[in-house]
Amino acid sequence: MNVERPIYERPNTDAEAAADARARADIAAGRVIDHAEVMAWLSKWGTPQEVPAPLEWFK
Repeated sequence: MNVERPIYERPNTDAEAAADARARADIAAGRVIDHAEVMAWLSKWGTPQEVPAPLEWFK
């Protein structure tokens, strides 16, 4: 059965609020990555110097 789906799904405001709260808690706890550090890593994408994201970014 082909059910027509809307082009845009309604946002899940509860999930978005929970994600925002987790992000604010991470920021308050100092679990952030410096923008310049991320940009330096991203600038290597698509080059021979490309490397995976540092593991400490995921702690």
